[in-house]
Amino acid sequence: MFYEAETWVAIAFVILMAVFLYVGVHRTLLTALDHRAERIKGELDDARRLKDEAAKVLAEYKARRAAAEREAEEIVSSARAEAERIAADAKTKMEDFVVRRTKTAESKIALAEAQALADVRAAAANAAVAAASTILSQSVRGSVADDLLAKGIAEVKAKLN
Repeated sequence: MFYEAETWVAIAFVILMAVFLYVGVHRTLLTALDHRAERIKGELDDARRLKDEAAKVLAEYKARRAAAEREAEEIVSSARAEAERIAADAKTKMEDFVVRRTKTAESKIALAEAQALADVRAAAANAAVAAASTILSQSVRGSVADDLLAKGIAEVKAKLN
């Protein structure tokens, strides 16, 4: 048994463990492991805190994006409504303009018709006076004819004009 190498290895291992216990290597080893566990726990807590902060920031950005999309939709809808209102106003103004222009044109046409009618009447009166004076001057002679002619021409002019 003492001649075998495994026995001496086992005895050396037991002595080494006794020396480690005596020197306090186990306390140092446990302290190092405790420090490492605390450091890992701190890193996990930091990671959890950073994850929570990232989730909050993500939620905040999602809310901002949703608000911006709603605002953009409101802007687009209000712009459409404004464009429709402007188009309706422009159509109304255009219709009013056309009505006014039509009335102006109709009044100008009526005025031109009245002027043309007056011109035709005046021309007819002048032609009637000329014809009457020609007929009367050929059929009636003397001072009576001149008086009748002057009186008739005056009456025709007064009635036709």
